[in-house]
Amino acid sequence: MAIDVVPPLIAAQLNYLVTHAPFSVKVENMCSGGKNTGWFDRFSLVIPFCLDYIKWDVIYNAVYPLAAPDVIFGAEDETFRPYHAVRDASDSKSLKNPLTDWNNRDPTSLFTLVLQLRELYKAYQKKRVEQVDDDRLKFEISTMLSREGIEMSLSSNIDKPEEVKFAVPLLDLDLNKMVAGSTWRHPQKIYLQVIYPVGRKYSSVPSAPRLKLVSSPELKAVFSIDDFRLPAWLDGMCMAEYLPTLEEMLESQIKDAVASIESRRKLIMALAPLFGRPVEADPLFCRKATFLSSSGVFTFLVHVAIPLQFPKLQPSLILQSSQHFNSQGLPIKSPVTTEYPWSPRWETSDMAERIFDFIVEECLNFKKYCNESMLQNR
Repeated sequence: MAIDVVPPLIAAQLNYLVTHAPFSVKVENMCSGGKNTGWFDRFSLVIPFCLDYIKWDVIYNAVYPLAAPDVIFGAEDETFRPYHAVRDASDSKSLKNPLTDWNNRDPTSLFTLVLQLRELYKAYQKKRVEQVDDDRLKFEISTMLSREGIEMSLSSNIDKPEEVKFAVPLLDLDLNKMVAGSTWRHPQKIYLQVIYPVGRKYSSVPSAPRLKLVSSPELKAVFSIDDFRLPAWLDGMCMAEYLPTLEEMLESQIKDAVASIESRRKLIMALAPLFGRPVEADPLFCRKATFLSSSGVFTFLVHVAIPLQFPKLQPSLILQSSQHFNSQGLPIKSPVTTEYPWSPRWETSDMAERIFDFIVEECLNFKKYCNESMLQNR
């Protein structure tokens, strides 16, 4: 029986795309187009766009591996015909259709095609939005033309009223460089998602759009956008007025969040002389550390989880016995606790000493809790 595999030429192109694309690309629904070939030669690409995702089907032919693939766009984009649209002379000179001169032996071929198609799709959606008969939208677009990297899309559905979505990149900061030692592969970004309902008439006092802050998933290890409170949208405001205040607040809090990494590192270092060298610690973001401790013959682990809002919020502690196990054979742990003396104004050494003093007392209660749990499991 044939083993289903991806043909080497297609695999090389896929690997290059996933590895080198400036955005995260997911490959789904890999399957074979032939009954007896055993080759996976078609798949779906899930591509981020305007803080959402678009899915395109890519169809190769394993029987004719040197032929260019077909690309099928979503049903909602039936009018998107990137290489059939009429363009002005300047565009037609610079734009080269990769499918007309396809080189299947070049691992960058699919990469080049997808990046170009995404740029054309971005232009296609921008044109659709600009054609919307809505005075407010036309005004908002005119005020944001100078900002780079904005993506927009028109959402039209039978079940829902039309609306326009904007993805506005915020802050001219290199967040990757701000976090020393970060290994993030893609640039970390924060966006403001702005959603306007499509209307026909310009109101003297238009309602506020729906606003939501969105960040790269990896950035949440440093800064939680869920804890950020968006500034109020005042009556009569437009995006050009709203964004500077938002960015000023955001930049201040991000710099505080980056500085908090060093504060968390200092706490872990201050705990080491009291508990001993940690058996495990987060060296990059300093969000957690685990210490091996003992009281007499009772040996246990101390798990310290340090919140992003440290030192405003205190670390949470969990004790884990090295000698007591539950009926499933798992080590017995204490409930999470933050019930110990704390002040964000203390010196780091004082914070560490208060945690240590609390553990010295609490470990006796925890040992009793472990013994009682063992008796109940018998």
